Amino acid sequence: VQLQASGGGLVQPGGSLRLSCAASGRTFSNYAMGWFRQAPGKEREFVAAINSWGGGSPYYAESVKGRFTISRDNAKNAVYLQMNSLKPEDTAVYYCAAGRIFRPFRSDYWGQGTLVTVSS
Repeated sequence: VQLQASGGGLVQPGGSLRLSCAASGRTFSNYAMGWFRQAPGKEREFVAAINSWGGGSPYYAESVKGRFTISRDNAKNAVYLQMNSLKPEDTAVYYCAAGRIFRPFRSDYWGQGTLVTVSS
């Protein structure tokens, strides 16, 4: 699976961004999808995951719960991350990933990152 993330940028605290991740290659609907992030000087951390058919219950890191929403459109081979009420500590490079194991999410494929900067 090849993954291409997009939608990052500069946003003020309290603002919103929507990240997208386009997939190609293997059958997208066979994979659970996840988002991760890596802030400067920190390790990559889990953000959110959604199962292969988009039903059931996505799950989130505590730090983003209630502010971020993961979704997917299997007809478009895409997964999204809606980020609301952004905080400066959300600043990071965000990565999408595909994996066969949903919970706990295990990534088999990674996309390149997209930078999100939250600053006034």
